[in-house]
Amino acid sequence: MKPSAISHQLSAKIKKRNDLSATLTRLRRKGKRIVFTNGCFDILHVGHVDYLSKAKRLGDVLVVGLNSDDSVRRLKSARRPLNREKDRARVLSSMCFVDFITIFDEDTPKRLIEKLSPDVLVKGGDWKKKDIVGADFVRSRGGRVVTVPFVKGYSTTSIIKKIAKS
Repeated sequence: MKPSAISHQLSAKIKKRNDLSATLTRLRRKGKRIVFTNGCFDILHVGHVDYLSKAKRLGDVLVVGLNSDDSVRRLKSARRPLNREKDRARVLSSMCFVDFITIFDEDTPKRLIEKLSPDVLVKGGDWKKKDIVGADFVRSRGGRVVTVPFVKGYSTTSIIKKIAKS
């Protein structure tokens, strides 16, 4: 396959919110189960790979809501993200178990979750189910909320600290 064809396939996974909503509606009509998760995914590591692959196993289509650069700065620090949103989205799109990525600018994915109406909402094991944004909405529609345990010793923050020490 030519590099330009691969690039096109990857960019086709990155969708605007309204376009993604329409795509998911079509897939849902075909009986597909939609799984949603979100995060900054600033420096991808084995913990992210494990988490996203497990999230994919919970349904047919995995959607990643990716925090925009401005959102990451508000949530993490003025020095983050280290990688721009378009680059983070492109890297995520290269993962075989990630079907779609959409970037959101809000501090939480609440409005995005309500727009996309996933069947399964997934977060990392550090979240208590009662604190997961969008959980009540997903459950009210008969969906599931699942937490996936972290791979110990892997986090973007720990990687940044390790780099700073070297």
